[in-house]
Amino acid sequence: MIRPAHPDEADALQAVAEAAYAPYVADIGRRPAPMDADFNTHIIQQQAWVATDAADRVIGYVILIPEVECLWIDNIAIEPGHQGRGAGRALLLCAEQEARQRGSKTLDLYTNAKMGKSLALYRRAGFREVGRRVQNGFDRVFFQKDIGPA
Repeated sequence: MIRPAHPDEADALQAVAEAAYAPYVADIGRRPAPMDADFNTHIIQQQAWVATDAADRVIGYVILIPEVECLWIDNIAIEPGHQGRGAGRALLLCAEQEARQRGSKTLDLYTNAKMGKSLALYRRAGFREVGRRVQNGFDRVFFQKDIGPA
């Protein structure tokens, strides 16, 4: 199930981020930025949605930040044991729905160039690569998806 994050779930989002991004620390040479996100603030600002299992336990999340022309996917992660089962795709569909409801023209995001699974997922989900650049010491790949009307 996908739903807005509850105020008491910041630690659960942090745990998902730690587990999901830990395998990339060695490749990137440092902690990926999502591992140090301020989940409490994202929840308070109603920017966090979660994917839950049958027991309503958080197994993934997406952070969505409204920008002038787009809805920005700031961070998305799924617990490693639940990856490949559709939770990531469901969160991306939630993001698309939110973008349409807000009247955003596009859904935008970036990921690290060394995160091959993420690169493949975004391409399969209809995102197109729109740029690459180094920001804050991270080699980032930027993606965008056009959003149709609500």
